[in-house]
Amino acid sequence: MGDGPGTVVFDLDGTLADTSGDLIAAANACFRGMGVGDLLDPVADAGTALRGGRAMLTLGMKRLGRADDFDEIDRQYPILLEAYGEAIDTHTVFYPGAMDAVETLRLAGHPVAICTNKPEALALKLMTSLGVLDRFGALVGADTLAVRKPDPEPLREVVRRVGGDPGRCLLVGDTVTDRETSKAAKVPSVLVTFGPGDEDVRALEPEATIDHFDELPEVVRRLFA
Repeated sequence: MGDGPGTVVFDLDGTLADTSGDLIAAANACFRGMGVGDLLDPVADAGTALRGGRAMLTLGMKRLGRADDFDEIDRQYPILLEAYGEAIDTHTVFYPGAMDAVETLRLAGHPVAICTNKPEALALKLMTSLGVLDRFGALVGADTLAVRKPDPEPLREVVRRVGGDPGRCLLVGDTVTDRETSKAAKVPSVLVTFGPGDEDVRALEPEATIDHFDELPEVVRRLFA
């Protein structure tokens, strides 16, 4: 991929951190507000949580037999975001070794950044609350630009913001969205196998997979060789 340290870009939800517990809690707050109680399970529905607020609301409405009630889903979405923002880090934890890997890559000279489909303000609030925002050179969220992943432009933009070459980067993620983003940008993807989603990430044929963040620095070295 050329010379010099390439930029390593991370997805957030389901990649760096398991945010599913707080996301589920926010969705259940909406359902309680509707008078129907908690409809989502923090364990069984964790994969849906990492597909975003609308996915959680849609699943809950489906369980009420109202899967096509898009008006109610639209009405509840900003309520969900507000509830999530008020309790954004109660259950959220970094995956084992995640921040150690980030620090190892930084010390090796790699710019590191975040490209997420979480709204930018919420992503910034979460990383600030967890005390790690300053470890990353830039963050681009779902609404930073007019487009979001899997469009490649958010990935390219966050690389530019850290002074990197958009043609010499890789994306660490956990879903088909991240895989399609990297393919569209014509750069490698590294998919984690430990997220709560139910996708078989190896079937997506990324350039690499990791079972633990301990493996990431060597994978990065190989892909940038």
